[in-house]
Amino acid sequence: MSTETAEPAIAAAAFPDPARSDPAGPAGPGEQQELYPVVPDVRVRDVVLDAEGVELSALIATPPPGIPPRATVFAVHGGGMRAGYFDARVHPGQSLLTLGASLGFTVVAVDRPGYGLSAERFPTGTTLAEQSGLLHAALARYALRHDTGAGVFLLAHSYGGKLALHALADDRGAAFLGADISGISHRYAVDIQDPQAFHSRRTWSRHWGRLDLYPPGAFRAVKPLVTPMPLREAAEALRWGEEFPGLAARVRVPVRFTFAEHEGWWRHDEETTDSMRTAFPAGAQVLFDRQPAAGHNISLGWAARSYHLRALAFFEDCLLPHTI
Repeated sequence: MSTETAEPAIAAAAFPDPARSDPAGPAGPGEQQELYPVVPDVRVRDVVLDAEGVELSALIATPPPGIPPRATVFAVHGGGMRAGYFDARVHPGQSLLTLGASLGFTVVAVDRPGYGLSAERFPTGTTLAEQSGLLHAALARYALRHDTGAGVFLLAHSYGGKLALHALADDRGAAFLGADISGISHRYAVDIQDPQAFHSRRTWSRHWGRLDLYPPGAFRAVKPLVTPMPLREAAEALRWGEEFPGLAARVRVPVRFTFAEHEGWWRHDEETTDSMRTAFPAGAQVLFDRQPAAGHNISLGWAARSYHLRALAFFEDCLLPHTI
């Protein structure tokens, strides 16, 4: 989820009131949100990744015992959210982690630098360039100690998509097998010069779209994951349109962009996607898709399983040259 702001009050304002928006109604005193169980033989665990001495909290799910991973998927969340964005389980099949692991992938969802365990170390956050360096360091250390299968994919949402493109544009980015990025283009669908574009209490509708796009209990379950966007990260938001072409020009691996049917933050009309495509090197494999019945936060809605299956199918296509 991308709040595109650093003010604590806005993170809450960009979030629907669970008592009013969740069809199941508010949880009673002491009541816990019931989560659907994970896939048999697949368990989601908390882990800590080492990024050159910086500890990054993360969630991991691996294939069932005895099955080596076909490849590894590193998932990076958007602004104002946590790694748990990829492990929603108020409806069967929502979780990217359990779905990916059941299909033979190791899936690691990391709290980006400035979030989770590293928030205290970076109280004002980090720039995207700094995040990219730390992500590469964490990936390198992880690969030394774990079987990554055929290699590593990136799956990113919203502000995490900006990090993904920074990481892909890095000289080390050519080592990735591919990337799937949702909820971002290079043109805002709002007037970024208007302070109310990001700071209005009505911005939650841009994050979520129609409330019926999400299962009962979704907002109540995800609310603990919502957190203010760090100051330094938010400061970069307005420059994204200028940075995108230079980053895209240095990407050398297949990339797939997905836009929700009810995306509210970003333009994704044909002229915009054509402009994005031309920013990449000639002959680059750059795909665009649209996810029906979804709002900006695709992985938290009814369409989560559909989107994750499409992303994993794209990764399967990327694996073909390594298996034939």
